[in-house]
Amino acid sequence: MSGETDLIKLYSARILALAADIPHHGRLAAPDATIKRRAPLCGSTVTVDIACKDGRIGDYAAEVKACALGQAAASVVGENIIGRDLAEVTAARDALKEMLKHDGPTPPAPFDGLEVLRPARDYKNRHASIMLTLEAAVEALEEAKAHSSCA
Repeated sequence: MSGETDLIKLYSARILALAADIPHHGRLAAPDATIKRRAPLCGSTVTVDIACKDGRIGDYAAEVKACALGQAAASVVGENIIGRDLAEVTAARDALKEMLKHDGPTPPAPFDGLEVLRPARDYKNRHASIMLTLEAAVEALEEAKAHSSCA
């Protein structure tokens, strides 16, 4: 029964509130790059569209089909990603991975709201879903940069 109680605690009111309100949910009409990522273990998917302006994300949208934890991560990312460059988004992705895998520090501002997902570190089967949005965003920025639309 304690495992079930721990899982209930994992889905806190804050995580559920974030999951219910994902900023920039949907798709862009004319993105500079689109990346779709899937977590094989759970089947969660995220499609990220970005449009660049002056080497930064000028517009962003994400279509999220994930568990509440993946949706909460997408919510924090969606709230904070516009105006960020590749280095900032990569640092957030790497910090989130470190936080989940090794109880590392909270991702840097403005992505520090991802701290709410720290309790998921003990649930390795949820990590891929939580990582999807930032992984797709980094890949989209790299693709846009390679095509000079985000130089």
